[in-house]
Amino acid sequence: MSSLRVYLADAAATQQLGQRLANVVGPGCIALSGELGAGKTELARAMIHGLGYQGRVKSPTYTMVEPYETPRLLISHWDLYRIAANDELQALGIREQSPNTLMLVEWPERASDALPPVDLSIRIEHQGDGRSVVLTPGTSTGEQWVAGLPGSTEMPLGPRPPDANKTR
Repeated sequence: MSSLRVYLADAAATQQLGQRLANVVGPGCIALSGELGAGKTELARAMIHGLGYQGRVKSPTYTMVEPYETPRLLISHWDLYRIAANDELQALGIREQSPNTLMLVEWPERASDALPPVDLSIRIEHQGDGRSVVLTPGTSTGEQWVAGLPGSTEMPLGPRPPDANKTR
């Protein structure tokens, strides 16, 4: 399966994508990439709430990892922006996740080879007033997740950006 591109017009569209993802994901690893302020934490927060977590979802910027327990599975939300070396990740237990855990990893490029196989890579970029999101499966699990998204062949989550026809 190839990548899926989605345009998010606003925060409500990001919430909707997070909910849709929450409906199809399971244990595994999702890598969230994009520049500062692109919406990685916002999408992760929407997924965590979509999976049934009722409490406050904190950004793991300073703690580097925040665990959550939902009715469906355990979640570990990682922010690797401040990681300087892989031994820090090993000390934090990045490879010691329960088999029933969904890892949401922001700034995965800072982990080099310390991450488990990435099932789904999500790249978020600014595009006009909204965001362009590219979901790329990395494993058969990730392919199943993307294929299970409602309307996965064309998933409008907001009005098309003005230059949408040029990029298709």
